[in-house]
Amino acid sequence: MLRPAAIAMLLSATLAAPMPAVAQDGAPINVNVNMARVLRISAPAATVIVGNPGIADVTIQDPQTLILTGKSYGQTNLIVLDSRGEPVADTLVEVVQMTAGTMTVYQGQNRTSLACAPVCQPIIMMGDDPGFAGQALASSQLVQSAAN
Repeated sequence: MLRPAAIAMLLSATLAAPMPAVAQDGAPINVNVNMARVLRISAPAATVIVGNPGIADVTIQDPQTLILTGKSYGQTNLIVLDSRGEPVADTLVEVVQMTAGTMTVYQGQNRTSLACAPVCQPIIMMGDDPGFAGQALASSQLVQSAAN
């Protein structure tokens, strides 16, 4: 049987353990914009807080599994609390542009983005020419409405 002091030490070590996706050196968790990433934590989460929900979003899949979604470029922080309001994790999140399979085309000052895997198709990225982005969005909505 564990003594109360041993239980307290075990509990505090469990709550202080970092999220596996967090590097020991305090490096941020990286996620691509418009992509999701699974994060496993060492203690059950009851509440998740994102400093800037315009940059990233987090949902609790189950008490020890979080889903992190990159929404826009930038950095924000992620705080995970247990059912008593005690911190389980507090880390930086960095949302970056996916570079594999993408191509950026500049025509003067106008920028457009393409996903090339293997055939190039237009995609919408922050900073793209508004006319190009509007056409790509309209095309995507047309395809979506035809599917329904």
